[in-house]
Amino acid sequence: MNANVQLNDAHIVNGLNVDDLRALIEDVRRDASKAATRWRVATAWLGQAHSRAAVEGFSMGGQQVPRRFTIDIDEPCELGGSNRFANPQEHLIAALNACMTVGYVAQCALRGLTLQSLEIETEGDIDLRGFLGLDPQIANGYECLRYTVRIRGSGTREQFAQVHDAVMATSPNVYNLANAVGLKSTLVVE
Repeated sequence: MNANVQLNDAHIVNGLNVDDLRALIEDVRRDASKAATRWRVATAWLGQAHSRAAVEGFSMGGQQVPRRFTIDIDEPCELGGSNRFANPQEHLIAALNACMTVGYVAQCALRGLTLQSLEIETEGDIDLRGFLGLDPQIANGYECLRYTVRIRGSGTREQFAQVHDAVMATSPNVYNLANAVGLKSTLVVE
């Protein structure tokens, strides 16, 4: 939180401190170096189809921000796992939905629109013949994700359409999934 804004004096909309959000936007507008972020996740195999991803922090504007989270990942029994945790595809969809959710909340807050409810439901199809390497003509991942956004609050249909357009234009994970992201691998055999 911005030290210059007292919590009880802050302009809070949808649980977000709009003053802090506007200050961040203005800081980045004035100094592009403050816009640089770097995200890192390290994942370790724990046996069978179980892995654990560890988040230890990120950097923003050249400053390291410590964070400690773990994310357990598994597969359903039918795909060789123990069905104890969501699988990578469910995490991918959850990350897309969560990123869009943050966008809707922030875009509404900046416009002074209060939310009563927001739900995003996303689904997609994967043909296992591609993943299992049985048919090179079949994609080994999603070719299309379909999502429905249900939103209710103080905005008009037109205002929520503007929010929707802004989220689709600015969401990092919408961008990441809608555009080819370069992948550069390094293999270290120990």
